Amino acid sequence: MTSDRSPSPAQPDLPGPRSPATPYRMTVTTALTHSDAVALADQRLGAWLKQEGCDEPPPAGPAPGSPEAPAERLRLGDRILLDRDDGPLRAATGTPGRYTRRRLRTPAPHGTHQLTLTLATDPGGPTWVRLEAEHQAAGPGVRTPSKVPVPELARTLLPLLDASDGPATVHHNPRVVTAAEVDALIDELCDPERRLPTVVASVPANLGLDEWLTGTVRPLCHQLPGLATLYVLDPGARTGFNVALEYHSVYGGAVRTYLPEVDPASRYDGARHPVMPRHRIEEDLRRAAGLLAREPRRLAAELPLPAPLAAVPVLRVPPAARRPEPGPAARPGHEQAAYGHPVHDRPIREQPTHEQPTHAQLTHEQLTHEHEQDSQEQQARADELERVRHSLRHSRRREHHLRTEAEEQYTALRHVGAQVRVLAGRICPGAAPGQAKPVGDDPGRADETPASFAELMDRLPEFPLLSFTGDQKPALALDGLGTCAGWARLTWEGLTALQEYAVAAVRGEAGGDFKQWCEHTPDGCHHFPPRKAVRGESQTVFSHTKWKRERMLPVPECVDTSRRAFMGAHLRIGGGRTAPRLHYLDDCSGSGRIYVGYIGLHLTNTRTN
Repeated sequence: MTSDRSPSPAQPDLPGPRSPATPYRMTVTTALTHSDAVALADQRLGAWLKQEGCDEPPPAGPAPGSPEAPAERLRLGDRILLDRDDGPLRAATGTPGRYTRRRLRTPAPHGTHQLTLTLATDPGGPTWVRLEAEHQAAGPGVRTPSKVPVPELARTLLPLLDASDGPATVHHNPRVVTAAEVDALIDELCDPERRLPTVVASVPANLGLDEWLTGTVRPLCHQLPGLATLYVLDPGARTGFNVALEYHSVYGGAVRTYLPEVDPASRYDGARHPVMPRHRIEEDLRRAAGLLAREPRRLAAELPLPAPLAAVPVLRVPPAARRPEPGPAARPGHEQAAYGHPVHDRPIREQPTHEQPTHAQLTHEQLTHEHEQDSQEQQARADELERVRHSLRHSRRREHHLRTEAEEQYTALRHVGAQVRVLAGRICPGAAPGQAKPVGDDPGRADETPASFAELMDRLPEFPLLSFTGDQKPALALDGLGTCAGWARLTWEGLTALQEYAVAAVRGEAGGDFKQWCEHTPDGCHHFPPRKAVRGESQTVFSHTKWKRERMLPVPECVDTSRRAFMGAHLRIGGGRTAPRLHYLDDCSGSGRIYVGYIGLHLTNTRTN
């Protein structure tokens, strides 16, 4: 629903791709009875229409619960159409119950805005409410908005309906969680009936709750009402939440999206729930809000409908309501062209005048038969779409299961390989110089650093919180240089220190960034020279397009949807203008990992150029 009701023919194409705008789809339940929910929805819809200067729709026909309320089409103003229907759910689905639907079409720039509100109830169950907003382009090749905004009706209905998603209450604004409510939130995340994603925001240590909530979290979640449940952990709740969800933690101002079916005991499941770190939010709040809404919109489009909503028949406007109005603009088989395209789902087929009668001459029986054929075809397409959604959901679950199984097997294989290296070293200490033991398996492990970068790259999996995302070739090329053994040893020391820092950082115990860790290394941890730990590149490098592009290194999609991130932080490996560097991204406050994107000779800057 939008307040701009009048199209502007002179306006140029809207920015965006030449493809349909991503629709908005909300599916929630309410404890209200079907008739009360319908009355509330009609009241809010009528109030909005009156505010926009449209005619208020007359009261609907037979009240919900009566045998049948025939579909009707109402013209409420200049190019404003409202379709209403009510009736029993389809008997073929085996779901008894009733539905009520309202479909509003209003003109929009370069097309039509369509809002569909459907309520469905089966005996003994809750009332399901589905709100869909779509932008239908006036023709092919017309640029459209990238996505349909959240309808105002969604924001006003959610609090009045006391909407819920399984065990969760669906608020239109983020709700603050206290320490006493952490267990309830975790139960909610793990509940198998939850369909919507849950977005949980943390508060930075250096900011107050109210300041972060008002200035950042609410604008960040502006595109999420009806698409996700929204929470903010207060400082007291953050510790308990992260201790309980060791592999799914969120802190430091990061925001995490928890998809349905959370497995808190699985380390591998944690990678399935994307994290948006604080620095990405503060770089561009508006862009971050769009990225945060992307996954909930995808999930809303892919999820199969609940049984009562799936049993709602397609809209069947009576044939009489679909006849063109008299006048020169009327064309056979179409409602008067108010939007530049037919206003019903599928136009009645035109017939050649020399062989068949015109639309106006068709008998009532012919119109009814044509209308019935259209409805059957539309229903078949809707049923096929539901089958595709169910198949897609099954495939995604299967993919996740296989991926988790493969990662567990890989971890077990690595563990066995580490044990083999330990045993080989004990049996023949001098026979296998390259077969070093993994960190923590033996007190003498600190002396067994890799002798080459080839060995170092092979042993990177020994650091569970470090992920190498770059190309191995620049690192392997270092083995051809004279001082490679010293460089490999220093690189290994840096990786060891990064791993120990990451372990503390994901627990919130690091006390700062990696450079501060190096300056105040805790007892018992490996020391890395602080002067060799650099927080970021100079402004000159950052502002130079080519040099900055060299440091845009690979990261997983859960870190950045572009799969690239600027890695200015680096370790100096040796001295000199061309001495190697290790570039990394510290995402411990987000995904709980450090991503190493480059190991190799010094990248281009003012000295190397």
